[in-house]
Amino acid sequence: MKKLNCLTINKKIQKKASSFVRRCEEDYRLQIETVADSIAESRGAKPIILLAGPSGSGKTTSALRLEEYLDEAGMETHTISMDNYFLPLDEATAERTEDGSIDFESPARLDLELLGKHIEMLSRCEEIEIPTFDFTKQDRGTETKKLRRREGELIIFEGIHALNPAVMGTHTDVANGVYVSVRTRLESKSGELLHPSHLRLMRRLIRDKLFRGRDSIATMEMFASVERGEEKYIMPYKHNSQYSINTFMAYEPSIYKDYLLDDLKKAQSVGYEFDQLDLMIEILEYLEPIRMEEVPDTSLVREFVGGSRFDY
Repeated sequence: MKKLNCLTINKKIQKKASSFVRRCEEDYRLQIETVADSIAESRGAKPIILLAGPSGSGKTTSALRLEEYLDEAGMETHTISMDNYFLPLDEATAERTEDGSIDFESPARLDLELLGKHIEMLSRCEEIEIPTFDFTKQDRGTETKKLRRREGELIIFEGIHALNPAVMGTHTDVANGVYVSVRTRLESKSGELLHPSHLRLMRRLIRDKLFRGRDSIATMEMFASVERGEEKYIMPYKHNSQYSINTFMAYEPSIYKDYLLDDLKKAQSVGYEFDQLDLMIEILEYLEPIRMEEVPDTSLVREFVGGSRFDY
């Protein structure tokens, strides 16, 4: 696990923010390309890529950047979101958490039988019909999308449960696993360490605010459930991956400052109690801001703040 001091970040920003952003983006790009090059070497035997990571880890951008690089290298690649394979919600039979609420993080929410069948069919270059899921209705969509993998092409399945044995277990002979997450702790001026899960939470807070109509307190209220699901269903299986990518951008908290600081201070002012809330505020107050104009339209940061040229 890496550690980065906020003082170091400020010094780099003060020296030249644009160069700092470029270096961070270059580090991430090199990770993507290194993984892609290795995957390409085994594409004959393993044409399937199962890419997983916890909430806010940047799975979608990482999958799309892998796809873009492989496409440009002459290896046509297709990305499929595992969200398409959610089952209709049946409250009577849905798996429950210890407190009796519906376990929305459980892999049982997925149509594992259909997903497994499609992975096998694509590995054999057989045509599949990808389902869709309507989250507003918590039900299957009416449309499907046909896809047939040609010899030499690659398929990326992206989702939080991609490395779970219920998904990957029977496909290790045809699939490579990739785990993406934040693997850096941020050290405040006072020496306290912000856990990587709270860096991912910052991303979620902004995305939920801008694109899902959810305020900061509502998102933080969900955090315990999301974290429980990660510890139960995701973290134990990250060792199933052959490759890992650290998606932390050293400059990103400075971008998030203008989007998030006032909301967190408002939650603090009404007495809302949340683990490391004071530390998140301390860090964001201390860091020098960076203008959004410095952030390229392919950046993982834009998965959460908007303005990406990728379609999410």
